[in-house]
Amino acid sequence: MKKLLFSSNNLDIGGIERALITLINELSKNSDYEITLVLDKKEGLFINDVNDNIKIIEYNSCKSNNTILRKIINLLKRICFILKHKNKYDFSASYATYSKMCSFVARTASKNSNLWGHADYMELYNNDKNRVIDFFSSIEFEKFKRIIFVSEEGKNSFLEIFPSLKDKVIVCNNLIDYSRIKQLSKEKIKLQKDKLFTFINIGRHDEEQKKLSRIIEATKKLKEDNYKFKVIFVGDGKDTNKYKNMVRKYKLENYISFLGRKKNPYPYYLISDAVILTSDYEGYPVVFQESMVLNIPVLTTNVSGSTSILENNNGIVVNKNIEDIYNEMKNFIDKKYHFDNKFNTQEFNENIMKKIEELI
Repeated sequence: MKKLLFSSNNLDIGGIERALITLINELSKNSDYEITLVLDKKEGLFINDVNDNIKIIEYNSCKSNNTILRKIINLLKRICFILKHKNKYDFSASYATYSKMCSFVARTASKNSNLWGHADYMELYNNDKNRVIDFFSSIEFEKFKRIIFVSEEGKNSFLEIFPSLKDKVIVCNNLIDYSRIKQLSKEKIKLQKDKLFTFINIGRHDEEQKKLSRIIEATKKLKEDNYKFKVIFVGDGKDTNKYKNMVRKYKLENYISFLGRKKNPYPYYLISDAVILTSDYEGYPVVFQESMVLNIPVLTTNVSGSTSILENNNGIVVNKNIEDIYNEMKNFIDKKYHFDNKFNTQEFNENIMKKIEELI
């Protein structure tokens, strides 16, 4: 029996959280693996999706404003975790890259420790090499046995800064739970497919990263051209009200709908004609994989992982500006693209599981 440990913050809705659950649930089907998931908080809409044979424990740092008290409590917590778990696992993974807690837990639990990277960090930090170095130094990345990126772009940009770590860095894409996606997509929802061409965006409302204002601005231009179509936003976040105010200001209520956060977004793919993503940066967006499984074409800005869409003939990649997004939305509406999706989900997953098992 091999003991595996994964660490993350919580299991709220998000691409990283969904990818983590897909991975550990798949691994838990192997009776030779005993899996422990360490969370900062045992909470989130996905918490009940974790298979019953996976043990979940909490490790939350003290966040007291009293500096001395905070440091003493956190030191005691670290000592207790070390005494109980140090090198007791055959494999460990810090899945929430940014988390110091996750880094400590994974590095302590196993000599076979792995740090997951979910982004192109040069892109994330606006090509500021020093900020990237500071970020990875803060999580003591050099102490991990391996660093695993979910895209080639993420790996390559990392190695531009840390070329000496070439032998420690590999690429392993996220697994796709394609059977689950197809099954959940059949769930009945009130909305029906419209005769109007419909774009869908699924994700967190965070302007700094997701730049959903680009969709709203492009929609305004298309309205001025007398185009008739719809945009559905599935998700929420700190900038939701900002986006709603933009829609009201531009009088786009008949064009753009806010559906809020959905635990099961898959039926909404099927009432749409295209997925649209306008981010400044991503890791390897889960929506790419989901759209390929459900055979929905994608219009995306040029972010990490986007080239895989073109390789599978399932979408269009554009530059990160309103004009290009506007022009390509117009092309989607006019031409009603249907891409020849040659994506083999089973082969894709088998290759990933082979890599994971080699790591373990």
